[in-house]
Amino acid sequence: MTRKERYEHFIQYFSEHQPEAETELYYENPYQLLVAVILSAQCTDKRVNLTTPAIFKQFPTPETLAQAEFDEVFALIRSISYPNNKAKHLIGMAQMLVADFGSEVPSTIDELVKMPGVGRKTANVIASVIFNQPAMAVDTHVFRVSARLGLTLKANNPKQAEDQLMKFIPEQYVARAHHWLILHGRYTCLARNPKCEECKISHFCKSYKKLA
Repeated sequence: MTRKERYEHFIQYFSEHQPEAETELYYENPYQLLVAVILSAQCTDKRVNLTTPAIFKQFPTPETLAQAEFDEVFALIRSISYPNNKAKHLIGMAQMLVADFGSEVPSTIDELVKMPGVGRKTANVIASVIFNQPAMAVDTHVFRVSARLGLTLKANNPKQAEDQLMKFIPEQYVARAHHWLILHGRYTCLARNPKCEECKISHFCKSYKKLA
């Protein structure tokens, strides 16, 4: 099977079976999603969703978070991975959001990555989910699943994987494909014990073909 055919099978299957795939993070506005995605780095969405309601209640706007004390934020996110750094990042992000962007979450990758705690992956999520741009955020699930399926070849880092995926996935599918890969990695193509026998797309999976 050619690489082009793998992409065609991938898009065809998920377009039919998960046409409305979306983020599992809870949010009501761009500011809330930005907070949630910063917290989600190396942490599960489930844990983030248990944590953010208290944050959004105490700091409902960028202005309130920008004026927060470190200890206040840390106390609310102490169950999240790397709470020390993330507390600093959240306050710094909010301060820049207010001072430089008029409290409005910017839409471009270049502007988003200027903020503390916002790397390329986070910026791509915001650009994709909020602004419906063709941006591919490569987290650990996307990186793993795309390699196993054979969608990416010899990608040594997330940026290389992102470039390959963006090259082969038609623009109108990019935003959804990001969620397809994440959800498949989260529930089926697990890191340690992938559920290959339950998988509905093993027939075009390069990794499964090697195992068979």
